[in-house]
Amino acid sequence: MSQLKKGAVLNYTTIILINIVGLVLTPFILKSLGKDEYGIYITIGALIGTISLLDFGLNNTIVRFVAKYRAEKDRKGEENFLATTMLIYLVISVLVLIVGITFYFYIDSYFTKLNAQEIQLAKILFIILIANLAFRLPGGAFTAICSGYEQFVFPKTLNIVRYVLRSLTVVCILLLGGRAMALVIIDTVFNVFVVAITGYYVFKKLKVRFKLHSFNKGFIKEILEYSVWIFVFALVGVFQWKVGHWVLGRISAPAVLSIYGIGITLGTYYGAFSTAISSVFLPKATQMSVGNATGEQLTDMMIKIGRLSFIVLMYILTAFTLFGRQFVFLWVGGELGDQGSYESWLIALAIMVAYTLPLVQGFGNSILEAKNKLAFKATLYLAFLILGTILGAFLAKSYGAVGMMLGSVAGWIIVQNVMNFYYHKVIHLNILRFFKELGNKTIITVIILLAIGYVIDHIPGDGWFNFVLKGSTYTVIFAVLMYFIGMLDYEKELFTKPIAAVLKRK
Repeated sequence: MSQLKKGAVLNYTTIILINIVGLVLTPFILKSLGKDEYGIYITIGALIGTISLLDFGLNNTIVRFVAKYRAEKDRKGEENFLATTMLIYLVISVLVLIVGITFYFYIDSYFTKLNAQEIQLAKILFIILIANLAFRLPGGAFTAICSGYEQFVFPKTLNIVRYVLRSLTVVCILLLGGRAMALVIIDTVFNVFVVAITGYYVFKKLKVRFKLHSFNKGFIKEILEYSVWIFVFALVGVFQWKVGHWVLGRISAPAVLSIYGIGITLGTYYGAFSTAISSVFLPKATQMSVGNATGEQLTDMMIKIGRLSFIVLMYILTAFTLFGRQFVFLWVGGELGDQGSYESWLIALAIMVAYTLPLVQGFGNSILEAKNKLAFKATLYLAFLILGTILGAFLAKSYGAVGMMLGSVAGWIIVQNVMNFYYHKVIHLNILRFFKELGNKTIITVIILLAIGYVIDHIPGDGWFNFVLKGSTYTVIFAVLMYFIGMLDYEKELFTKPIAAVLKRK
């Protein structure tokens, strides 16, 4: 099996592992820390995630340029490029420390709803994570170099090992009475080891060298120009998932931050299932675009991929709509309470509803990337997510964490509707046909399933056994009805062919 295929398998393994372990570990951490300390912990993490934008997308740039120099067999150019990026990273690390130390002195005036003890904890967590970030950003270049050399197995395997060991260590530390400070120290230690091991692999195994043969300001400009749109998309991600923590941290108590954080966590899991399907089709989009495929041909492919994502997402969305509130209460309700778990469910549900169309149209993003037309989408998303954040901040004053998320998702929905006009007019995708064929057989099936699921939801009981009984019954009915009513013939073959092949071998 090639490095690329092994890397893809390991990538999906990582996604599944993170989702499963996250579902198991999150309520344990919440219970161990308590909702107030947990809220501070995840909010400080979000702040650090925002400051990590100072990376400016350099890791992705390293992958592209290293691959380019290797293809050209330009060893000297590669050495000079890597040495130059390390100089840039040195400046970035210093900038991270300056920004971090500056904000450190304003933490007590920013988080107005925290008491003196909570402020002190926030400061300690913040300063540890800032030092962690200043070291981790340049260290990430080693993983990018591995990708540029098409060596995917080692870094991805190392990441899986790190995640498993980190999770086990967290459990042990919390059982021994550790708190949030212990968790950030654990993350820092593991990051140092991963950077050190990856660096050793890059220098010893790949024989990579960093050597500044010449210093060219124009070259630095070229590097930064390539990374600018990567940076903008990273900024979009911050407004989607992290800025809400900033806003709520200013006006809300720590318990509200926990409610918001749990909802965000569940919402991000939703996207991972669809991304695992759509992300593998970027090469296909590139091939079709380079081959001058027509808008109708691209639409055909977008429909096929979109329908597969839609079926998977409809199972998750309908199940979460019907049984999600019970799940969230069983999952974290002991710490958040009935009202808190209800609000977390609403936040996650709002994310899922708003996120469904962008996920179903994930192939459209691959087409934009293949055609080098991401600038419009990046600018549009950034503008409306900023407006959505402003609206969310206004709503949060009255409706707390739920209001914050409703403002944000309003921006997402507007953007995706505008993007459909762009797909239709500029990329020449037949969006009307896309929606017509997307709903072919599936919409009526989903409506029937919601009606049946509503009846299932009234099975008496309220514990885990009751939830599993409801979920299992709904899953079987969903699979049967979707297969016999909602799927097209080629979609059925995707499920039956692997089974038939296994039976034939036996």
